[in-house]
Formats: sequence, structure tokens, C-alpha cells
Amino acid sequence: MQENQLNAQILNQPGLCLLVEDHVNARQWMLDAIADAFIHVKVLEADSLQQAKTLLDSKPDLALLDIGLPDGSGIDLVAPLVECGCEVVMATAFTDDEHLFTALKQGATGYILKEAPKAELVEMLKGILAGQPPLSPSIARRVLQHFANDVKHIPKEPEDQNLTTRERDVLTLLAKGYTVKDVAAMLEISFYTAAGYAKTVYRKLNVSSRAEATLAAARLGYVSSD
Repeated sequence: MQENQLNAQILNQPGLCLLVEDHVNARQWMLDAIADAFIHVKVLEADSLQQAKTLLDSKPDLALLDIGLPDGSGIDLVAPLVECGCEVVMATAFTDDEHLFTALKQGATGYILKEAPKAELVEMLKGILAGQPPLSPSIARRVLQHFANDVKHIPKEPEDQNLTTRERDVLTLLAKGYTVKDVAAMLEISFYTAAGYAKTVYRKLNVSSRAEATLAAARLGYVSSD
């Protein structure tokens, strides 16, 4: 059993990672953390928005993005990477709500602060393999407080809205932390079909982010809210 679990974990390891960071010391710090967290991962490096855009066709499994880049914001890379089935994590010094929630609404599934100790960063990255969104503790508290205090970001009494069986399956897996790419593989459908189901689910439930979809799935009883 333990051997099977280990093999599954190895298979779920990201094979290609895109690291976008313009500061040399911070980039090396992130490279070291990536090497400690994952097995046999290849890392593509970019120090600007424009350079990163030239690497999108490589279709990385995981991307770690700085926000404050010399020629723009790393948040601009989130949507196109997510469309390619990439797991996107912001790695930044920005702690304000505007950057945080803009990145999450674009599809980022993690937000870690550069001030985190390396050991903590490595553990957060390893958590990706178990479907745990990598969030710095202070960021996680901000997200919970945001959804607890601002009813505008919480769908009121979400209803099933006649979700099909396949749409419920997609919602359940997304709520458990799987990417659209993972969902496609698990349901044995194409990435574009899975993405289409996800968009339909979001529309029917009147939600606009993975966090809102997860809350809706919990209230509908598809996943545990514990």
C-alpha cells in the first residue's frame, strides 16, 4: 500500500515548472525550494513578463510567478497558463487584497509570500501533490476573513441549478483542489471538454472563482466543509 502511494505521488510530480522572478537572489531561493519539493523537475526561468510569454508554449505543469516584474504584472500570465492546464502559484511580496484576489479570480490556486522560511515554502509546494492550495498562513487567514465578512463574494444559498452528473463530477474534483488538467485525466475526457464543463458549472452556480465554487460545492453537499 505504501509503495503504491509513493508511486502515485511520483507520477503526480510536476515534470516542468516555470519560474518567473526578476531578482537573482529570490530566484535562486525559489529554485532551491523547487528542487527540495519535487523529484526530477525541470525548471524554465524568466525574469520578465515578455520573456515568460515566450515560454507559454512549453505548457508547464506548475508556474511560480512574481507579481512585480520590470515590464508588468505577473498576474497577466495567470489566465493563459491556467488555460493550458497549468497549476499557478503566486510568489510575491505583495500582501494587499487587490493583488491577492485579482490573482485568485484569474485562476491562481496558491499565493505565497517571499518572506516565508525556505522549509515552510518547501512544505507548501509539496502540499500541491496532495491537492492542498499553497497559501502562506497570513494569506489563508485573509481569504477566510474575506469570505466570512463580505457577502458579495459568497453566492447566496447556491442551488444545484440542474447540474448534470458530469458537471457535478467536475465541480466535486475542482472543489477538492484538482486542476482542470487533472480533472480531464481522471474523467478520461479532453482538457478542453473539462474546461467547458467548468465554465458551465461556474455559470450555473453564479460563481467566478475556484474559491467560490468550493464553497458552493460544500453547501450543496458534494464535498465536506470540515
